[in-house]
Amino acid sequence: MELIKKIKQAETEAEEIVEKAKADAVAQADKGRQKRRQLQEEAETQRRRTVDAAVEKARAQAEGQVKELKSQAKGQREQLRGDVQPRIPAAVAKVVEYVKKG
Repeated sequence: MELIKKIKQAETEAEEIVEKAKADAVAQADKGRQKRRQLQEEAETQRRRTVDAAVEKARAQAEGQVKELKSQAKGQREQLRGDVQPRIPAAVAKVVEYVKKG
């Protein structure tokens, strides 16, 4: 009788150990999922920051290039005016002469 009691008690303890092990495994798996989710969120946040920084850098570079191109265009216009300005009186004189003849 005592032996049967001990066997039943050992079976009960074994079932409790198995249930605890199952609960521990579920808890561990849940912790793993939570950790993966947290890491994914952190990676997504870092990715967004990196993309935002790259966009801002590209925007700043584009603005610098626009300023440089505008400056070059202004210099080219001024140079062209400077090249053409001395020729204007001669061209006007030719047009007036042509109109007078015509």
